Amino acid sequence: MPRNQKREHSMALYEAILDLKDVDECRRFFEDLCAATELQTMEQRFDVASLLMNDEVYTEIAKKTNASSATISRVNRMLNFGTGVLPEIIRARLESGKIPMAVREAKEDGR
Repeated sequence: MPRNQKREHSMALYEAILDLKDVDECRRFFEDLCAATELQTMEQRFDVASLLMNDEVYTEIAKKTNASSATISRVNRMLNFGTGVLPEIIRARLESGKIPMAVREAKEDGR
């Protein structure tokens, strides 16, 4: 299939994710499904997004997450021009007190 040709999404993966019963099962599911580097990349992007939404500056985000400025910029673009679901989820977690780890650590550092 040519690279620029869109393929239909298989809904099976997304349905399986919705069937997971708790955080531990979810973590184990993704450890089985993803390569270690893929999982680390997704975790890093979530941390970067959380810190961006906590108004952290790029240099501090890079120090805390080891993300490149290109990654931080890409995540920032996604937060501003993506579907809107990720910022909605992070905002809801912040408001409910389920503060993402990266933000929690930033607050503990006095930021």
